[in-house]
Amino acid sequence: MEDKKFYITTAIAYTSRKPHIGNTYEAILTDAIARFKRFQGYDVFFLTGTDEHGQKIEELAKEAGISPKAYVDKVAGEIRTIWDKMNVSYDKFIRTTDDYHEEAVKKIFTKLYEQGDIYKSEYEGMYCVPCESCFTETQLVNGCCPECGRPVKPTREEAYFFKMSKYADRLMKYIEDNPEFIQPESRKKEMVNNFLKPGLQDLCVSRSSFKWGVPVEFDDKHVIYVWIDALSNYITALGYSPEAKGENYKKYWPADVHIIGKDILRFHTIYWPIILMALGEPLPKQVFGHPWLLFGNDKMSKSKGNVIYADELAEKFGVDAVRYYVLSEMPFANDGSITYEMVIARYNSDLANILGNLVNRTVAMVNKYFDGTVPSPGAEEGTDGELKAAAVKAYKDVCEAMKGHHVADSLEIIMNLARRSNKYIDETTPWTLAKSEETKERLGTVLYNLIEAIRFIGILITSFMPETGEKILAMINAADCGADSLESFGNFKAETKVGEAVPLFARIDEKKMLEELTANTQEPQLDIKPEITIEDIEKIDLRVAKVLAAEKVEKADKLLKLKIDLGGEERTIVSGIAKNYTPESIVGKNIVLVANLKPAKIRGIESKGMLLAAADDKNLVLLTVDGDMPSGTKIG
Repeated sequence: MEDKKFYITTAIAYTSRKPHIGNTYEAILTDAIARFKRFQGYDVFFLTGTDEHGQKIEELAKEAGISPKAYVDKVAGEIRTIWDKMNVSYDKFIRTTDDYHEEAVKKIFTKLYEQGDIYKSEYEGMYCVPCESCFTETQLVNGCCPECGRPVKPTREEAYFFKMSKYADRLMKYIEDNPEFIQPESRKKEMVNNFLKPGLQDLCVSRSSFKWGVPVEFDDKHVIYVWIDALSNYITALGYSPEAKGENYKKYWPADVHIIGKDILRFHTIYWPIILMALGEPLPKQVFGHPWLLFGNDKMSKSKGNVIYADELAEKFGVDAVRYYVLSEMPFANDGSITYEMVIARYNSDLANILGNLVNRTVAMVNKYFDGTVPSPGAEEGTDGELKAAAVKAYKDVCEAMKGHHVADSLEIIMNLARRSNKYIDETTPWTLAKSEETKERLGTVLYNLIEAIRFIGILITSFMPETGEKILAMINAADCGADSLESFGNFKAETKVGEAVPLFARIDEKKMLEELTANTQEPQLDIKPEITIEDIEKIDLRVAKVLAAEKVEKADKLLKLKIDLGGEERTIVSGIAKNYTPESIVGKNIVLVANLKPAKIRGIESKGMLLAAADDKNLVLLTVDGDMPSGTKIG
């Protein structure tokens, strides 16, 4: 007999700030999958929550003048409010500051230490606070974090490390034996080729330079780092501890799927499975790395003024319209896009014109021609069979698509059934049939078929647009809404009284709506670093330098090795500009060099200085000096 239990999770949201629509997409996506599984009869446990520890939180709380706990209480409350507003039907909302979670994490860390998987050493490297990640100098790009591009700072501290390499071969075999473990397929290749095959380094799993975290039981100078703390939420929420396993853990683990953003795939497909292996626990059946929702073509950023929030969008368009947009607009493996114009266009075309118009005019015709009572259908003729087949096929196709979490495809299948139903109206012209008593029976059959097709749509769309599905089914007074009722066409009970025809989605005036949406839009805020003094500026020695030669760094797509003239002194620098400049295009340019930067080894090459460039998410342009300014000339 098929196991009808289903455990699904989101990544827990970081409590640094209010989540934008791109962050909220993950919760809505996971909710749609969970709702559909419940519709299919599964016993679903849906977990979401918040990640609340770390140096970044400690610093943000200090800036706000409040305690870290007060800070995370506020942001976690905002996150939960948005999830609730968007009708996210989670079964549990975990916070990593919950007492039971912290106690379980302490026990997990101690168990791993006592069995020899964790050891104490010292860490020295470059630390990125926003990413909460440490890097070697060779991993940096142009001296900055290779993941977010922000500045890093040198870190040296005592820390505990996890022996990752001990389990690498076992994990590789698990991935090979379980081809569905990492999805989509492109993500799996990235993890195996970029991280597992080159070899795993031991992982830093504690910090001693800040205090906001779960303390190590046997060494209170250390707090447990994010990898063990945050990732363990998936089992601690079910009542797991090394000392005892709760009933929910026994019932639901291993997870059927972790739904996460593609940017944290490495943590969930390498670190997390290895932690579980070390604990002797089963691995999750699947990790699904969804793409990002971009503003146009850019990542959302407060500094760019392009952040859209789900709750604010819902105030203008309604919760279900927002859910529909993000679920239908996101491709399976590639990034999706959102702008106000795109939301309005999709709202008017799909929700108002196709879906809303179909339901409204069909119910209105039943009320007008049959006093609101759906007649019994007569003999099949014309395109009746096509509509019936389309409805049953839509149900089967959605079930198939949802097996692989193809949510956008599922919504397109449902919307295509609505399109087919609207075409059926055009083919049968009920208003013409209503003109004669001789065709009244045929009119009744047409309207019954339309109401039954709408029942299919209402039931299927409820997992994705809960309020809309409920409104549709209430409007036609559908009694049978179970999955079994969609196995065949004709299960709507004739002689049922429908409700009043109420528009589901009124068309939006684009110009007027855009004026409302942009009226309170703030100007983009520059992400200015903390103020410095003239003494700080005087420490930086900027010079004109001429590029004498350039070549690509072997096995480093982003790096160029430059030979420069600094006024009689030749130097070598390594810079991450190879995506924007060829060696030939840069030779002869007068660049601006930070001449007194401490030398660093990058890919084994000593780099003495850093050139200056202006960069955004798409472009990078070198700062150059016009004219015949001699090399070595001081700038400033």
